[in-house]
Amino acid sequence: MQLTWLGHDGFLIESDKIVYIDPYQISDTLPKADVILITHSHGDHFSEQDIAKIKTEKTIIITSFDIRMTGEHVALVTGDEFVNSIKGIFVRAVPAYNLNKRFHPMENEWNGYILEIEGKKVYHAGDTDFIPEMKNIVCDIALLPVSGTYVMTADEAAQAAIAIKPKIAIPMHFGSVVGSVNDAEHFARKLENSGIRAIIPKKGIAITL
Repeated sequence: MQLTWLGHDGFLIESDKIVYIDPYQISDTLPKADVILITHSHGDHFSEQDIAKIKTEKTIIITSFDIRMTGEHVALVTGDEFVNSIKGIFVRAVPAYNLNKRFHPMENEWNGYILEIEGKKVYHAGDTDFIPEMKNIVCDIALLPVSGTYVMTADEAAQAAIAIKPKIAIPMHFGSVVGSVNDAEHFARKLENSGIRAIIPKKGIAITL
């Protein structure tokens, strides 16, 4: 399995299937999607222009419940699961919200996702703070926002990673709308003695997992 950071919160996961999460400002030369996951309706996560670059008539699009878009999609709320045995995909929606900020209120029921593919569980936290529900997350790979302002800070993201205990933690939500590589580097330093492998992604460069 390969994972490629597309910038901001966007990722491409390649196995025998092609999965995108929150594609935003992406190239029009990327491979077509089997599955697209959208965490919430903010324009830097839900971009119909970018979705159009990678979808086909067979693409499965999974979104938060509030999204209205052209064409069919599957809307999930926290705890909902989506299984497609033909595509070999399992997805579960999990909470993503702010504790003391107004940008991502709990009542909006926006999503993080746990994606199971090739026997590995990948957790994309969405736009969130370090919330109590994270202590119940079980995953191999955690994709965590680190920029602060709209989401948790790098320090808080490191605390979240330590609570979740993935094998690999990858920072996101930096270098575009808000945050910088300094936030990602600070996050990685905080995990140096934790037993968790922190990988700072480079935009467009695949990581083999």
